Amino acid sequence: MQFIKSLLRDTFFSSALFNSKQQNQKVRVGIIGTGKIGADLLAKVQRSNYLECVLFAGRNLDSAGMIYAAKLGVKVSDKGINAFLESGNQCDIVFDATSAAFHKEHAKLFEELGILAIDMTPSQIGECCVPALGMQEALDHRNISMISCGGQSSIPVAQVLARCIPDVKKISVSSIVSANSIGPGTLANIEEYYHNTKSGLRKYTGVADFEVALHVDEVNLETRMFTSVTAWCDAADLDALQGPLNEMLLRIQRYVPGYRLESSPMVIDGGIRIDLSVEGLGDYLPKYAGNLDIINCAAIAVAEHYAQAVVEGRQVKEAPVMHKELQMEY
Repeated sequence: MQFIKSLLRDTFFSSALFNSKQQNQKVRVGIIGTGKIGADLLAKVQRSNYLECVLFAGRNLDSAGMIYAAKLGVKVSDKGINAFLESGNQCDIVFDATSAAFHKEHAKLFEELGILAIDMTPSQIGECCVPALGMQEALDHRNISMISCGGQSSIPVAQVLARCIPDVKKISVSSIVSANSIGPGTLANIEEYYHNTKSGLRKYTGVADFEVALHVDEVNLETRMFTSVTAWCDAADLDALQGPLNEMLLRIQRYVPGYRLESSPMVIDGGIRIDLSVEGLGDYLPKYAGNLDIINCAAIAVAEHYAQAVVEGRQVKEAPVMHKELQMEY
């Protein structure tokens, strides 16, 4: 019981930090999952004006990600999810870069601890969020889904097409990524990837029918991410699309500088297609790994939006009161 009281005392919402308006106050961040995504998120958090990583947790202290974090002077732990229960490891935001199956268990603990969970996996638990289309979700919900790399790259363009073209019958999204920039977790959860991408498309476009495909380039291992978005329709005013597309491009490039439209809208048999590409920032990951970089950049944008709101005292959904001590197998 004393342990729980200590955690409650240290949580963000019960401290003076919540009411602070000091712009230099950083919000405490944890990362679970020490693979490529987790390590790249750490690199991005390290240069944030609003976030501070206080815990980098996984299961193997000898992994490349753990060694990288330790060299940066970040606190590391091989206790996985249980590290977040230890005194001194309290966080306000946690990026979960493990797997869909693990996040379904982790989410329970994060909810109990009142932590905002930013889900990098296709677990289908959290509220979908695409920063270019608004980030109110981060203030209204305690579990945020970053959908998928294909979702983050395609949904803003799909939203423009659905908004500007009358009677879109179906939207197709096809992405190709390097074999070096896709992990076994994504391939193992490919159906979840497709489901999450379709869910995000449905939320932001209102269209009912979708087709999603992910292809792996095993020949050109340094190919950057390419995505094609096709709106199947009877007709469209191509000139009317250009302005909204350019505006959306600028929104995305504020947090993903390497996002590019590879083509103007093209008329194809039965629809309108737009091709785009994503080049990464080259932090922990190589620049060609735009598929990983875009979802990480989006996650950082969401976390910083939440952190700014809390530091400035703007209203966010309050953390629940914890009612029991938790210990999880990991």
